[in-house]
Amino acid sequence: MQAEAGTPVTVLPPRRTLVVFVVAVLWWGIDQATKLWAERALTRGESVPVVGEVLQLHLIYNSGAAFSMGTSWTGVVTTVATLISIGIVWVALRTRSLPWALTLGLLLGGAVGNLTDRYLRDPSFGLGHVVDFLRLPNFPVFNVADMGVTTAAVLIVLLSLRGLHPDGTREGSTASTTTDDATSTGGGS
Repeated sequence: MQAEAGTPVTVLPPRRTLVVFVVAVLWWGIDQATKLWAERALTRGESVPVVGEVLQLHLIYNSGAAFSMGTSWTGVVTTVATLISIGIVWVALRTRSLPWALTLGLLLGGAVGNLTDRYLRDPSFGLGHVVDFLRLPNFPVFNVADMGVTTAAVLIVLLSLRGLHPDGTREGSTASTTTDDATSTGGGS
């Protein structure tokens, strides 16, 4: 079926779901491997300078959310993070934008990295403490999963400010403009 003359033709890019899941699995793997290393190589509570005072390794176990907030609400934090992860998967299944796919992959990989700790670490299922081991001056101790979530949050803001949507369209465009291909298709006048 052809579009009527003068009507823009919408050509959507392919879904990028596989990209989301590949990035997520890679980021999750890096997170889990670094946490395993930190637990084997570091002593809890002791700081090891990497770049002087700028970057230190400092192993702690976090029962709360970001910045150790909600330490008495570990079960609630786990439930909310699980629901958010399901929401990310729902969006990932519809994503057609490569930049959004990479961003959602980082977000999902980071979220699932910390959820793995919540579900599988002591003290119990769903109440586990997250392994954190990277310390910057005047900043809470964090991990690779947190880096993925934070980077994704910044990228989501930037992509949104640029008017790019996960479905591959651009804000204000009457014809399809994809985030992967800046050309738009449309009919003549």
